[in-house]
Amino acid sequence: MFAVLKTGGKQYKVQSGDVLRVEKLAANAGETIQFNDVLMLGGDTVTVGAPLVADAGVQAEVIDQIKGVKTINFVKRRRKHSSKRTKGHRQKLTLVRITDILASGADKSGVAAAVGAGSVGAVALAAIDAQTPAANKDQKRSAKTAAPKAVAKAEATKAAPKKAAAKATDGADDLSDISGVGPVIVKKLAAEGITTFAQVAAWSEADVEAIEEKLSFKGRVGREDWIAQAKELAKG
Repeated sequence: MFAVLKTGGKQYKVQSGDVLRVEKLAANAGETIQFNDVLMLGGDTVTVGAPLVADAGVQAEVIDQIKGVKTINFVKRRRKHSSKRTKGHRQKLTLVRITDILASGADKSGVAAAVGAGSVGAVALAAIDAQTPAANKDQKRSAKTAAPKAVAKAEATKAAPKKAAAKATDGADDLSDISGVGPVIVKKLAAEGITTFAQVAAWSEADVEAIEEKLSFKGRVGREDWIAQAKELAKG
């Protein structure tokens, strides 16, 4: 018997005993999890979901949390101040072994659902899945309602230091309103005595060259058009 399941935005055809590398899940090594997004079941008879097969599931044992092969991203802008950048990335993955394919009864198995680690409230929802179906319904609704509020609170907390830094100096403008200028650059500019849009708007080519040399971001002022932005912001 085989099944086609969906997790992490990808589809996998699996049989009992298969070992898979999937997008990182909120689970520890040794735990048993259940994939509830089953698109198709095959064997003696074939069942195709619409879009999912009702009450079907695929259970698996978490072997380990791993990282994929490093991928290199190289960008070179030949006509933009000869800038280039190399970045490496290793995707976080979860290694699992398929242990059982359930054609029915998945809703009452009591095994925690496989939830992506990047999802808001993923760990909480996975824990709720392990409880009784009746308790799941109310608790999932509460967790999903609380998640957007938590995200909004985190973003407000993150933005607060940025606004506070801009108001620290009397008469100073919030230079972070210029696209491409973050809190770190605001501090560096302040250290050079630059705190207003008018000062940025009045930069000459020599000023731009000097600032880029001091702050180590050659070509960025022109590339992101800070002066034009500052002129508009200075008008109010």
